[in-house]
Amino acid sequence: MVSAVKMRKAVMAVLASRDYAQTAWNLVLGLANRIKSEDHPLLSRHEQIKKIGVILISANRGLCGGFNTQIINKAIQYAQAQEAELEWLTIGRKGSDFLAKNGKKVIAEFERPDLITGTAEIIALARLVIKDYTEGNYDKVILAYTDFYSSMVQKPKIRQLLPFEPKSDSDLGGIGENKMPLAAQNFELFEYLFEPNKTEILNQFLPRLIEIQLYQALLESAASEHSARMLAMKNATSAAADMIDGLTLAFNQARQAGITKEIAEITGSKAALE
Repeated sequence: MVSAVKMRKAVMAVLASRDYAQTAWNLVLGLANRIKSEDHPLLSRHEQIKKIGVILISANRGLCGGFNTQIINKAIQYAQAQEAELEWLTIGRKGSDFLAKNGKKVIAEFERPDLITGTAEIIALARLVIKDYTEGNYDKVILAYTDFYSSMVQKPKIRQLLPFEPKSDSDLGGIGENKMPLAAQNFELFEYLFEPNKTEILNQFLPRLIEIQLYQALLESAASEHSARMLAMKNATSAAADMIDGLTLAFNQARQAGITKEIAEITGSKAALE
């Protein structure tokens, strides 16, 4: 019941911001094809991929079915397919603990709040990612999270956050891809007018886009976690009820067998005396 209440709140938060996050992502992809890479450091593309930063979003606790295992395995599979050096940035203790135990290079751990109230929770991470990418510490930034489709379906997802090339890796695309009509808008066909100027607009818009994408991924992951936990608790409750029924039946059978044995012994003793 607690997980169901948390799930409803998390789903409402996801749906409230998903359209904005997807539209902003599509908009910047349209812009990326219209303006030069030297117009802003976040638009630059590195010719050689030597180091990749991977952001892994997991849960703080277990008891949520395969939620943590699926996203961690997805991220590890991606990492194993890369030839470049990888550095990990984590949100959530489960992912951080797993990477630390397996000798992965975790350079930053961020606390995952139980109650997500706004973008303040991911501003520090967003600033770190932007700084490392613009300074050339990372040639690519990847985001690993669990995408929320429904209370019964949650899918682990790998997507490229930087540079803005959503089709360069498997599973990549905007948050909420194929789940809402706004994703179908083709921003590449639009014409853009920058006021007051291109530099000022990009300086404000692009960092904000990174924050929104991280925030939306955190919301999607939270809704997926609570849904998985609700389903796991429901299955556990059903399994416990089945176990109780089975044990009650076994107890009654044993009790009845004991009573039958005692009656048989009494009857036999009486017959012997007569």
